[in-house]
Formats: sequence, structure tokens, C-alpha cells
Amino acid sequence: MTYKFAKRIDVIPRSFVRDILKVTENEEIISFSGGLPNPISFPINEIKKSVDNVLDNDGAKSLQYSTTEGLYELREIIAERYKKYNLKVNPENIMITTGSQQCLDLIGKIFIDPGDVVLVENPTYLAAIQSFSVYDPVFKTAPLCDDGVDLEKLEEILEMYHPKLFYAISNFQNPIGISYSKEKREQLAKLLKNYDTVFVEDNPYGDIRFIGDDIPPIKYYYPKGILFGSFSKIVSPGMHIGWAVADSEIITHLTTVKQGTDLHTPIFTQMIVSDYLKNNIVDEHIAKIRTLYHDKCNLMIKMIKKYFPEGVKYTEPESGMFLWVTLTETLSSLDLFDIAIEKKVAFVPGQAFFANGGGENTMRLKYTNSSDKEIEKGIKSLAESIDELLN
Repeated sequence: MTYKFAKRIDVIPRSFVRDILKVTENEEIISFSGGLPNPISFPINEIKKSVDNVLDNDGAKSLQYSTTEGLYELREIIAERYKKYNLKVNPENIMITTGSQQCLDLIGKIFIDPGDVVLVENPTYLAAIQSFSVYDPVFKTAPLCDDGVDLEKLEEILEMYHPKLFYAISNFQNPIGISYSKEKREQLAKLLKNYDTVFVEDNPYGDIRFIGDDIPPIKYYYPKGILFGSFSKIVSPGMHIGWAVADSEIITHLTTVKQGTDLHTPIFTQMIVSDYLKNNIVDEHIAKIRTLYHDKCNLMIKMIKKYFPEGVKYTEPESGMFLWVTLTETLSSLDLFDIAIEKKVAFVPGQAFFANGGGENTMRLKYTNSSDKEIEKGIKSLAESIDELLN
């Protein structure tokens, strides 16, 4: 039988990260690829207690169908947590999703028609490119500076193309690791007020800042914006609980399309996360994650400085999970990957994060989920692979 697949299948890029993860199932591989939190940060005992609490107190409810918008009690907790940024959010303006990844798909469903212009940072989150590609947009890209998007280039694109949607990661950007400064957030908000472009702010890493002071989300300065969040980095990615914060009209449409996608995010995991957040001092747990990741990041930077050849550039992020490495222009990270994997080291080649091509000499390194010994050994092997490619 010859299958007649939808045309959209041909335009969706495959995930480098997912494909690489198959390779790294080999325990001998040191993986700096997928964005995995470190499992030693998972609050296993506390989660176990919450599982028991949920089953003992609300067993039938936790195993039943539920509302699409999500557990109201959990939405109240999320709204309360935004108060530390002086950001007023009503639980009714929050929808629980199956990971923040689902937010991308649902936003695409309610906003993007074929041929619409979608603006993204350059480079940007690979899964955003994948999710939006399903709806056949035209991608435009805005370059990044050390403190956020290049506003001059952004304004040119807004003026020339009037994009339907602008997607950005405000804190510890994936893949580069930079963060928008307070001044850049204020300037961006002022600029966006002049256009009808829907602004979508992804913020999965905001709670784990380990250098500098916390800055309010861009939504604080631009209330019309849509804001994504996630518990994957501070509780557990396996729970797969994310959320979207948006105006009531947007939440209504998101609810409608989510009903046709998965009806609702599993209420059992929602109730477990809610119980965990109620009965534990979560900020103390987050502080431990910050210290852990700060140490891992510092060690990887130290090893890069020790082993990498001259001419290789790299970011030094204030938090997040990734470093961004730029090789000399003559080198290809895809060629480097072939050499490195033979030395049992994996990373994500950078071109995967460019919506319209580019980044052939770049790569993303994840520092969170490797032991100190693996970080030193892996970076040393990667340096040897770079030398081999150079020669």
C-alpha cells in the first residue's frame, strides 16, 4: 500500500535532539545533548508522599476525567507564585498543559494560517520550529545580542512583514543561554505596543537563575503577551506539567483546541504536583537546583578554557541548562559530531536551531545532567575532536 501522507509532513524538520538521544542510550556515551534535568534534583521521597496523599484523600477524583482548563487549585498556586514579580495573574487566565511543549502546538493551532509570517529569535528553540512548521508559516528571524533580541532588526521586520506572531525565550535562552536585560524587556514592550503582532514568551528556566537578580517576565511590561511556564525544571519532567497565561479570549480558544487534542492534561499528575507544592518549601528545593547547576556550569566553562583550542568562542550564561559554542567559520559541527561520537561524546549541532538555515559552525552543550568526571572527560574528548577536525 502507498500511503498518501498530508503535505505538512514534508515541511516538519526532524528533531536532532530526539535522534541523538537514540544514540546516547548507549551508556558509554557522554551526552551533552538533550536538555535533561539532573535526576539527583528530583524530590522522589516528597513526590512519593504526595502520590499517597492524592490516592488516600482523592483517589476516585484523581483517576477520573477532568476539566480541560486544569486543576483550579494548581492554577491558584501558579498565580500566587507570580506575585514575587508583582505580576497579577488570575487563575482563570491560566490553562494547564501537557508540558510547555503543548503550549507551542496549541498557540499554532489558534493563530497560524498557511503563509502567515512567524517571527522567531535566531537561533531559537528547535521544538518551536517543529511545532509551528506544522501550520505552514513563513519564518522570519531576528538576531540576538548579549542582552536579548536586536531591537533595531526586530523593528525592521515588524515594519516590513507585520508578523502574526513573535516567539521569544526571555530567560537563559535555548540554545544560546543569554537573558533579556530589564532595559531590553522594557524597550521591547514599548516597541510591541505599536504593532498587532502576538507576543509569545517562553520561560521554562526562569526559576533556576544562579547569577544576578530575578527580573519580571516581559509580560509584566507588556500585559497583552502570552506567557508559558513549566514544572519540568523545578519538580520533574516526567510529570510533564506546563501552563499558558493569557487573556480570557485566548484561553477560551486554547481550551477548545486542547479538547480536540488530549481532552485534558492527566489530572493525577496535576494533583500530585499540586500536593507537592502545598506541602513543601519549594523555593528551598529550587535553591539546591541552582547551586547544583551553577557548579556544573562553572566546571564545564573551566574545562573548555583548559582544553579547547584558541578561536573557539562560548557563552557564559547566568543560568539555564546550556552553553553555546561557536567554532571557527571553516569548521562544521556536523562533521565534528561524527568524530566526537566515535570518541563517545554527543552534543547537538547548532544548525538545528536556525529556522532559515545557518549556524553550521555552532553547537549546544548541556551541562546539567553529567557527573563532574563526565564533564571533564567529555570536554577533553570534544577538544581532541576539534583538533582532529582542524588538522
